[in-house]
Amino acid sequence: MAMPVSGVPSQTPAAQVPAGRALARVGRAITSNRKATVGSILLAIFILIAIFPYAIAHESPIQDAYAPQLGISTAHLLGTNHYGQDLFSQLVWGTRNVMIIALVVGLATTAIAVLVGVAAAYLGGLWDSSLSVLTDVLLVIPLFPLLIVIAAYAQGGTTLVLIAAITLTSWSYTARQLRSQALTLRNRDFLEAARVRGERRLYIIVVEVIPTMISLIVASFLTNALYAVLFASSLQFIGLGDPNTVSWGTTLYWAQNNAALQTGAPLWAIAPGACIAVLGAAFALLNYAFDEIGNPALRPVRKIRQKRKAVQLASGDVEGVQ
Repeated sequence: MAMPVSGVPSQTPAAQVPAGRALARVGRAITSNRKATVGSILLAIFILIAIFPYAIAHESPIQDAYAPQLGISTAHLLGTNHYGQDLFSQLVWGTRNVMIIALVVGLATTAIAVLVGVAAAYLGGLWDSSLSVLTDVLLVIPLFPLLIVIAAYAQGGTTLVLIAAITLTSWSYTARQLRSQALTLRNRDFLEAARVRGERRLYIIVVEVIPTMISLIVASFLTNALYAVLFASSLQFIGLGDPNTVSWGTTLYWAQNNAALQTGAPLWAIAPGACIAVLGAAFALLNYAFDEIGNPALRPVRKIRQKRKAVQLASGDVEGVQ
């Protein structure tokens, strides 16, 4: 421990130790859970592709300088479409648009849900009633038809419009979940102690309540990011996005318009659909993994099974080990 001039031992900031321990626990949890490991690897691959697309695909995704409907080759790994554009480049460069929508919508939607859900549960009274009514109204409205109406009447249908439309309409379910969780914490002893100390409501919500809900918040972010990918790709597929944007949804839109499956260019439609499915699987695996990691009811079951297997192996009962 470093000694300052005054002779008093310097203290490590209190926030650094819990943060380091929390990151270490998250790292151990991810590496010890197969679903989390696979989901993290897949998500990391997509993020790297989105950051460095030029390092993977050297052809322009919108350049139509090639012969149309070329087959798979070393020059064109997925061939070309009816317009002479390289399909592999469109997939690689389209990853950036998809990941931007997923991460921005996931973060924004989760932030709104945390603000509304936790505040409604902790503050109670008129705040809870008003915010709950707003949440219930959005819950009863069919989400995808509402998105179609907003995207159809919004000017441009750009990526920013899609992000705003999905964010403003898809936070209600997460807010309801977080409110239910926060209601179970409102009368806990550590919150009563904070109120007795005279802590402000904002401090109690941010410092005391929200950190106890991290696993649920992370799982909510992953769910919101997954649905953002599905909603945005669906809107682009039906022509409500910007058709000139390079994205998996717009690639599917042009493939459908040109009847790619019927005219001998199946990869034009299959490849972006497969990418959406794999990215969705990555978010889903991480979601399931954080549910297992954050659910205390699952931990004793796994420990008991592991101890039972260890005892059976030690006693030589090989047939009883499942």
